[in-house]
Amino acid sequence: MIAQPIPSYTVEHYLHLERSGDSKHEYFDGQIFALAGSSENHNLISAHILGILYSQVRKRPCRVYPSDMRVKITRTKLYTYPDITVLCGAPLFDDAEADTLLNPTVIFEILSPSTEKYDRGKKFEHYRTIETLQEYILVSQDKHLVEQYTRQTDTMWLLTVHDRVESQLSLLSVNCTLLLADIYEDLELDEAPTEH
Repeated sequence: MIAQPIPSYTVEHYLHLERSGDSKHEYFDGQIFALAGSSENHNLISAHILGILYSQVRKRPCRVYPSDMRVKITRTKLYTYPDITVLCGAPLFDDAEADTLLNPTVIFEILSPSTEKYDRGKKFEHYRTIETLQEYILVSQDKHLVEQYTRQTDTMWLLTVHDRVESQLSLLSVNCTLLLADIYEDLELDEAPTEH
């Protein structure tokens, strides 16, 4: 049996497909990867975070983007769609279409069983090369758990774990605060109560 070659796509072909289609895909190294749909908890968490952040950054030179804003990691050439992207300052885009952001300040990823390993590993490796990125936030969708990575230097990130419903997440890079109680409001979580 002869192995079939894997098709390789140019960035231009990928962007044409993304801009003319209804579904979203990541692009890396000539390959296109379909993105899966999201659960109810994922969507509710995303909506809560977007609302909380928007209420705090409005009337400031900051923007909050939902998962339809594509981000290009210039150094590694990954094109992806973070769940939530926050930018303070003037946006830089890849081209005149203004649909591919280059300079995020904060990125949120809401973890799911199919993406958690990637979001924690290879994807974070890509994100760490974005010079403007100051904070990377991983949000569990089935328990009260938010992991905050804050850039200390070009090669060092500080991890802060927020795992109690009364915890407060402070995003110093964009001057915003989120309570876990608000992020997870009205969600049914699988976690068992813990005693402290």
